[in-house]
Amino acid sequence: MANYSIGVDLGGTNLRIAVVDEQGKLLEKITLDAQVKLGRDHVVRDMCGAVQQMVGKQRNSGSLQGIGIGVPGIIDMRTGMVHESPNLPDWVDYPVRNEIEKQLGTRVILENDANSAALGEKWLGAGQAVDDLAILTLGTGVGGGLVLGGQVWHGMTGMAGEFGHTTVEPEGALCGCGNRGCLEAYASATAVVRMAKEEIARDGKTALSGVKELSSKAVFEVAQQGDKGANRVFSSVGRALGIVISDMVNALNLPMYVIGGGVSAAWDAFAPTMFEELRSRCMVFKATDPQGGDGKTGKARTKTIVTRAKLGSDAGLFGAARLPLVNGNHS
Repeated sequence: MANYSIGVDLGGTNLRIAVVDEQGKLLEKITLDAQVKLGRDHVVRDMCGAVQQMVGKQRNSGSLQGIGIGVPGIIDMRTGMVHESPNLPDWVDYPVRNEIEKQLGTRVILENDANSAALGEKWLGAGQAVDDLAILTLGTGVGGGLVLGGQVWHGMTGMAGEFGHTTVEPEGALCGCGNRGCLEAYASATAVVRMAKEEIARDGKTALSGVKELSSKAVFEVAQQGDKGANRVFSSVGRALGIVISDMVNALNLPMYVIGGGVSAAWDAFAPTMFEELRSRCMVFKATDPQGGDGKTGKARTKTIVTRAKLGSDAGLFGAARLPLVNGNHS
């Protein structure tokens, strides 16, 4: 019987939980509403109740190694405390690990959600063949994570990999963090909607003006129909990504850079501009082989790869499940 763990992907809207064995086989997965408005205690009770039911079903399947939880926000890895989370407003200085361990009586490991996604892609996704990679997750915001030597790199205070707050335009659009010109202000789902509204204001003839409810998905659908305004939006996304990833490639010299999150579904719309920027700005990509210019996957002669995530929205879930399997203690 194989050992197994439970991964939890906690977002502001959904609470996703999976049972995964040590070979990476998905045994069970459920999605619940994350009823954040009812308070953190309610969310934790829902989570623990669902976990207990899932563990009960696995009694004859092997030994539970623990629970890994991916949380959006700033986490103290040592104490298991969430200091701040934009999607979980009342989780300020909340000792969530202790609360969950108290209710479940098993080992719990917390991780930033983007770091979990990086670990998931390393384990079962695009990064299986490399030891080092960086990931950018393009969602409501832009998250990021680093895996070095097969392990998440946290930095001094756990804040390593905040690529979403790398400056693209020093006097650019205001970001939710209070800075101006961050990557998040140009490559997130929120940014896509903002830039689409700007296109509508600039040119009322754009097909975007006929969209009843703007979303990054809707803007991509209009772009696929050939609308110039919608395609300008994704050119801006690609340019911003190309600038930041060029800096990452030049600074870190990692073998792989992975792009995930919901906005990555618009890869065909933003990737050509992104690779143009990479070839223009990045020392490695200035010598890209012929296969790298098709907007699908950029492969330089040194095998530096910029590619889409393979696990999609499950990357963070598998990464969270991986945490108890590779961590022997809380440190």
